[in-house]
Amino acid sequence: MTKGQRGYFGQWGGAFIPEVLQQTFSELNTAYRAARADKQFWQEYVDLMGNYSCRPTPLTFAENLSNHLGGARIYIKREDLNHTGAHKANNVMGQGLLVRRMGKKRVIAETGAGQHGVATATMAARFGFDCTIYMGEVDVARQRPNVFWMEKLGATVVPVKDGSRTLKDAINEAFRDWVTNMDSTHYVLGTACGPHPFPEMVSWFQSIVGIEAKKQIQEQHGKLPDRVYACVGGGSNAMGIFQGFLEQKEVELIGVEAGGRGVDTGKHAARMVGDTASPGVAQGYKTMFLQDDDGQMLDTHSIAAGLDYVGVSPILADLGEKGRVRFEAATDTEVLDALTMTMRLEGIIPALESAHAFVQAIKEASSMSRDQALIINMSGRGDKDIFTIAHAFNDPSWKEFIISRAAEYSAK
Repeated sequence: MTKGQRGYFGQWGGAFIPEVLQQTFSELNTAYRAARADKQFWQEYVDLMGNYSCRPTPLTFAENLSNHLGGARIYIKREDLNHTGAHKANNVMGQGLLVRRMGKKRVIAETGAGQHGVATATMAARFGFDCTIYMGEVDVARQRPNVFWMEKLGATVVPVKDGSRTLKDAINEAFRDWVTNMDSTHYVLGTACGPHPFPEMVSWFQSIVGIEAKKQIQEQHGKLPDRVYACVGGGSNAMGIFQGFLEQKEVELIGVEAGGRGVDTGKHAARMVGDTASPGVAQGYKTMFLQDDDGQMLDTHSIAAGLDYVGVSPILADLGEKGRVRFEAATDTEVLDALTMTMRLEGIIPALESAHAFVQAIKEASSMSRDQALIINMSGRGDKDIFTIAHAFNDPSWKEFIISRAAEYSAK
């Protein structure tokens, strides 16, 4: 990652925090810098992820999908096979080790798709921390299976009813908690956003994805890939895999945002595509936000709960501005089509978030030659999305099952 003064990436980033949190952030920065300088800390992290979280995750050659599209060889980085079913465990287990170093006993987190919440609850159980998860009321409803598991893992899940009742509002509520409990509590921010050092720190822990993928593609394909695709919400999974290839300018990096019902409809979460977003400062940092002329955050929409955030990682904002990362947007309809194709041809079920990356890769693979290769970062698995997907497909047998099961519960 390229950065100028600490916490800034080009013009983006910083730490715009209230005075009451200055000491807490100073302690966090000190602990993070010490850990980053300690080779034993990184080795402890790698060992933990190896024996607890199924790393390294495989790089799967999607032979059927490649043959069907008739162009580049398609490889899928299988973060769905990481413990808790997504890339989120990489960051939270790393922060868990850091929390233990700092001697704190309670963690809080925000979550949209629920995977970060499940991962944080898992980490808290593993390390013996008290845990509270903030989640927008809309996301609680559409990600109920993940809420169930968070609670069973021992976390307290707090539905946030303010604003749009989605991820940005959950982040706001988590910061409010932290201000009043900062001596005992660490905020496990889930993506590469927020005040410094979070964008850099989260990206560091997620870099394990790119380190693995770079080694794996060279072993399997004999050379580097031509393109790497990742979905972009806040940006942690994209930063994770992109870091393996940032220095190799011949590898094109493509971030795919939530096009929702169409970027021209206003019902989307595309910040780096077109002119829908503008620079702003919110939630402790400067980046591109979906906001009105008065700086008020706009409502967003995506079929994927984890992609409907109003901002984007300041690191990705910088890489986009410099032209190192190309950004595209995938609509809800395209996502469902790509999901169906991947399931039917490969027997692999991407999360709705990850399916955005599949959309763009599928669009472009056939125009590439057979000796070229691309990697899709499959950031999570789709079983968490069963309610959303079944509803979107209007599956009659699923609908009948839900109605009958609801009747059973009502009768008890």
